[in-house]
This record gives sequence, structure tokens and C-alpha cells, in this order.
Amino acid sequence: MSQRLSIFPLAGAILFPGLQLPLHVFEPRYRELIGSALAKDRLIGIIQPQKPSDRAPLYTVGCVGRIGDVEALEDGRYNIVLDGESRFRVLRELEVTTAFRQVEAEMIEDPSGQTLSTVERAGFEFEARRFADMQGYSVDWDSVDQLDDETLINGVAQIAPFDSASKQALLEAPDLRKRCDLMIQLMQFFALRDDGDEIVTLQ
Repeated sequence: MSQRLSIFPLAGAILFPGLQLPLHVFEPRYRELIGSALAKDRLIGIIQPQKPSDRAPLYTVGCVGRIGDVEALEDGRYNIVLDGESRFRVLRELEVTTAFRQVEAEMIEDPSGQTLSTVERAGFEFEARRFADMQGYSVDWDSVDQLDDETLINGVAQIAPFDSASKQALLEAPDLRKRCDLMIQLMQFFALRDDGDEIVTLQ
């Protein structure tokens, strides 16, 4: 079944079910969006625009976030934390009178309890360690070892410094194994060095 969904288009930002996304909301139209959501079901859709311009076409897949923690500032701005609930697919954008955009969307039912094989997990962690070392990131690997497969893969996909199209491809991956494989390919590609000096990125 489809449903009306108010959306927050954010280039370079994705959200996965089960994860969180902190946001500082300052634009008037998105302050209106948050106020509207707080007065109703606290749900908004996070989705990337295809171009960095106002009213740009949207990518097809996003994620519904429920407003959890919220701090309303005196000047009308908000600090919020979104809890990812479900991926969604845009069916069509709606004609609305609100300052924020709305779509008709259908929820995507992701498989529950997805896991990787021991070999797949080890391969991913090897590439992640190499990538983190090359980028100069400090990572608590003992804590990483305690994460379940889904939280690990989706968590890295959400925060990885890839371009918008790559992050979108990760969000649209149909299952955990395919997302894991794509993450490995992206980390390998992103870390390639041109003549031993310049890092080749996907941007």
C-alpha cells in the first residue's frame, strides 16, 4: 500500500533502518516540515536529490525516519535525531501547498535477520581496516567486532565518504550481501592511488 510522505531532500546523506541520523534543521521550509511531523506521526522521508539544486528530481529510494530526540531552539531551529524505520520507493511527487515537498511512496520490506558468512565478514573487515588506515581514520576495532553484520555494513555505508551516486547505490542494494560486495568494491576503488600520490575518488 502507498502512503503520503513528507520528505527532506539531502544530498550526500542516507539513512538505513535501525540506524540514526542527527540533523540540524535551520531552513524555514524544513523547520515547517519538522513542526508538521511533530504534530502528526513524527515521520519524515530522507532522500537524495539527483542534482544540488532546488526542486531537483529525486532519486527513487529513500528511508523513513522517525523523529526521536528533538531540541527546539528559541529562534525556530531544531536539533533532531532520526531513527531509521523502513526504506521506501517514490511512486510520484505530489502537488502540494506546503513549503516542503511530499511524495506518494511505498514501503520496501527488507529481509529480516540478514547475516554474512564468516568469510564474507572477514573479507569486509579486511578491506575496511585497510581503507581506514589509508584515510587516516581512528577506529575502535574491538567495538566493531561486537556489531552484528547488518549494523556493521549499513553503518559503514551510511557514514562512508563516497559521492552521492555511490551512497545511493548502497541504499538501493537489495540485500546485505550485495551491499557488502558493493562496499568492498567502493573502498577498493576509492583507495586507489594515481602515481602513488593522488587518491582517485568516484566524484
